[in-house]
Amino acid sequence: MRSDDYAQKADRQYVRPNSSIFNRGSISFSTKDGSIIDAATLQTGYNVTINPSTLKEPADVFNNLSFILELDENDFFKSADKTEDPYEEIFKRATPSDAEKIKEMDIDGVSLYKDRWRFYPGKSLGSHVLGFMSYKGDELRGQYGLERQYNEVLDKSHNSLYANFFIEIFSGVGNSLKGKDSSGSIITTIEPTVQTFVEKEIDNVRSNWSAKKTGVIVMNPKNGEIYSMALNPTFDLNTFNEVDDIAIYKNDLVESVYEMGSIVKPLTMAIGLDTNSVIAGTTYEDRGQLTLNNRTFYNYDGKARGVVSMQDVLNNSLNTGVAFVVSRVGNNVFSDYMKKLIGNTTDIDLPNEASPLVSNLDSPRDIEHATASFGQGIAMSPISITRALASLGNGGLLIHPHVVKSIKYDLGYTKEVDEREPIRIFSEETSEEISRMLVTVVDDALLGGTVALPNYTIAAKTGTAQIANGRGGYYDDRYLHSFFGYFPAYDPEFIVFLYVIELYGVQYASQTLTEPFMNIAKFLINYYEVPPDR
Repeated sequence: MRSDDYAQKADRQYVRPNSSIFNRGSISFSTKDGSIIDAATLQTGYNVTINPSTLKEPADVFNNLSFILELDENDFFKSADKTEDPYEEIFKRATPSDAEKIKEMDIDGVSLYKDRWRFYPGKSLGSHVLGFMSYKGDELRGQYGLERQYNEVLDKSHNSLYANFFIEIFSGVGNSLKGKDSSGSIITTIEPTVQTFVEKEIDNVRSNWSAKKTGVIVMNPKNGEIYSMALNPTFDLNTFNEVDDIAIYKNDLVESVYEMGSIVKPLTMAIGLDTNSVIAGTTYEDRGQLTLNNRTFYNYDGKARGVVSMQDVLNNSLNTGVAFVVSRVGNNVFSDYMKKLIGNTTDIDLPNEASPLVSNLDSPRDIEHATASFGQGIAMSPISITRALASLGNGGLLIHPHVVKSIKYDLGYTKEVDEREPIRIFSEETSEEISRMLVTVVDDALLGGTVALPNYTIAAKTGTAQIANGRGGYYDDRYLHSFFGYFPAYDPEFIVFLYVIELYGVQYASQTLTEPFMNIAKFLINYYEVPPDR
């Protein structure tokens, strides 16, 4: 039992008897076939030390060690001059092979002892989900991501080897759980091959459009398992302290809110369907603009299209059309639905989830409800809107997104993450109908229907939103593009959300995100061998 921990302690007792042994549970990705891949683990190496009081011929020692290690000459001789100090570290984290070479030299006054530290084999893979270890005051602990969220599980520094030995021998699991010995490792829902693919896709998006930031979420819309969550720019978790701006650590997919624009329109339309206020064939007269409470808003192109149907509203992304839906539903009913969908945090198992900004839904004025219908004046996190949009395809249920599949405790048992009961928002009939309407958007309207797949139904919608300037208005030249889609549309296995912030050279999301979305969709269909549905 715990042989590795005891061996580490034995290695150290002759050099630094009172030093602690770094120990921490692992974090793993899980592949589509259930295999486990290390995402955050421990790496073992050696610290090289000298005893200046017994060191002979320091210059010769330096020359000999320099054939193996990259030593700083000034630092070495400063340490060698401290003849009253029996212990000076001159090199940290030497590889086992280098340590073996030093050991063979058998130099008096030179010692080696094992050390362990946090290591991320994938480097930047899943960096915003995983987080990293750093000091908070004098304490080394998880910062950001899962390292922080599950710090109490992963941390083993509070465990006593000797106390745990007797607990494990003489106690049942039930008795142990009553104590504090609940450390272990976590297995995530992140699929490493999917994560690798989508990270490359969003890197291309950011490069192609000189964008400030791009992000993606790939989730199972039925149970909330997240297969991929990624942002670009990203960073290497093993050298996280070398970044130019620490703002890069923030997981904006969870921790920031945005006005999402037109991807909110399918939610509004579903509310209209669910309340029997409209059907796909319901018509209204589109004049290209609408004035409410002395404020005028326009369709994205300002054009009037005359008498059009609700299907045309989605096909052409008409702001006046979804405002018409709200007028039929009523402000209070519309607000009640929207608050259920995006009015609260998702309680995803990642830290610092941002709360939505939905106070406009409480306004007595029509204009705030109208603008909310097309995604302006209200703001939510990407994970929040992804969860809400998943309800359109999964039968009308609000599920609970999560990135941890199970916790494997050191005492030998595994706890599966509880899947909480979903919340019904829409009827199954509404889910099927809005899915049909969104499939029509892809088949007929998205880039003229040129990207539709002949054997698979995809329900999708683009969104383009101006970015708020913080002074009650919007920038004229800064946009947030978004795209969501789920497939196969009538029994979806995946929902994909993409967004890109502050890009240049193009105005509409259909131009920037259709191709990466379709690339991801095709990859998922092939990788998971999803059977055709048409």
